[in-house]
Amino acid sequence: MEILKVSAKSRSTAVAGAIAGVVRESGRAEVQAIGAGAVNQAVKAAAIARGYLAEDGINVICVPSFVEVTIGEQERTAIRLVVERR
Repeated sequence: MEILKVSAKSRSTAVAGAIAGVVRESGRAEVQAIGAGAVNQAVKAAAIARGYLAEDGINVICVPSFVEVTIGEQERTAIRLVVERR
């Protein structure tokens, strides 16, 4: 499954549209963010996507977790949000 990567400069509405599209298609989307600004945009996007999907009668939940990622040769801790049908 493709992981949607969010940065602090990502538009939350664009990310929300991507989340909604993936959930409609496969029932589950994974969003990954590193840093406070990126996590803020990701959480806003999840909330907006929930509204988009509710219009289609799809109820979703968001499950957060930590994940270790390697960027270059450096290990970083990211937040992963799993948005899936309830």
